Amino acid sequence: MAAVSTVRQDSALVERWRGVAQCHAKVSAALDKALERQHGIGLSEFEVLERLATTDDEDGCRMQDLAEAVCLSQSALSRLIGRLEVTGLVHRAMCANDRRGIYAHITDEGQACWEAARPTHLAVLAEQLPANAPAGTPPPAA
Repeated sequence: MAAVSTVRQDSALVERWRGVAQCHAKVSAALDKALERQHGIGLSEFEVLERLATTDDEDGCRMQDLAEAVCLSQSALSRLIGRLEVTGLVHRAMCANDRRGIYAHITDEGQACWEAARPTHLAVLAEQLPANAPAGTPPPAA
């Protein structure tokens, strides 16, 4: 009998995950489409600009920390930052204290782009995100 209960619990857990993954995919697609159409940036670009615009560190964001924060590999983030540099929205600089560290900084143009795109981002979230979606709660420990 315990095995049947475990299978049901496992199935319920998998179904919860599928719901979360489906919600994420749906909301991300809607955000990506709206941001691209209205502001010429994708969701990943917006998320990087948002992190840089809202950082408390005057030095910007260390690339390694930024990659972790936006869930991109360091190489994917480097390519994305390169694209944002070409458009003048960010720039990179070496860390003054640690020459191995590279920091990303938002430019005035990047700040303006983020501020213009922010209402679109919030509107899509308000429209697409389920009211019962958990607010920043981590998944239960295994």
